[in-house]
Amino acid sequence: MKDIAEFIAGFERFQTKYFRDERGLFSRLRQGQEPRALVISCSDSRVDPAMLTGADPGDLFVVRNVANLVPPYRHEAEAPGIRAAIEFAVKTLEVGHIIVLGHSGCGGIQALMEGEGVTQHRYEFVGAWISIAMRARERVLRELPQKSPALQCRACEQAAILVSLENLLSFPWIGEAVDQGRLALHGWHFDIDSGELLAYSAETSTFDSLLSAPNLGQAEKS
Repeated sequence: MKDIAEFIAGFERFQTKYFRDERGLFSRLRQGQEPRALVISCSDSRVDPAMLTGADPGDLFVVRNVANLVPPYRHEAEAPGIRAAIEFAVKTLEVGHIIVLGHSGCGGIQALMEGEGVTQHRYEFVGAWISIAMRARERVLRELPQKSPALQCRACEQAAILVSLENLLSFPWIGEAVDQGRLALHGWHFDIDSGELLAYSAETSTFDSLLSAPNLGQAEKS
C-alpha cells in the first residue's frame, strides 16, 4: 500500500497548489476546456506529455496507447476509441496542433521488430495493435538490414511516427483542416538516454533536435 499512499500524498500536493494557492486556473477550467494541442503519446510510464512540455492542466488533450499509434481512418471501424478522441479534439475542441510523441526504448516497437511469432506467443492483443505500424518495420528491415537491433528499433520508432502522421491525414476532416491552415501536425521523438527532443522536418525528411541535449556532466560539476 506504500505506492498508493504516495499517490494520495501527491494528490494532496496537487489539491493544495490548484485549489488553495492557485485557484484561478481551475476556476476557469470549470467553465470548460480549451486545450491548445492534441498529443498522441505512448502509454510508457517514463514519457508524460504534460511533464515533458511543462503544460498546466487544460493545456493538452492527451491520448495514450501502446507505441503512440494512430490507425487509419475507417468509418464504423472496430475499436473506435482513439478515432473518437481524435474526432472530439479536432471537431469540438478545435485544437490547433496534433503532436505524435514517440520515444526511445519503446516496448511496443521492440515487439513489432521482434516479429509476429514473439507477439503471438507473449501477448493476446499487442500484436494486432502494433501491426498498424507494420510498414514502418518493413521499411527499416529493407533499408537497414545490416544494422544492430538497437539501431533498427530506433529507426522504427521514428518511422512509426511518420506512419501515424500519414494515417492522421487519411481522416478527411483532418486533411481539410491542415489544408486550410487551421491545424498543424508534428512528429516528435523523445530520447530518454540523452534527454533530447527531436522533431520531424518534412523539408529534410529527418528528425532534428528542437533543443540541444543538456550537458548533465557539466551541471553535476558546477
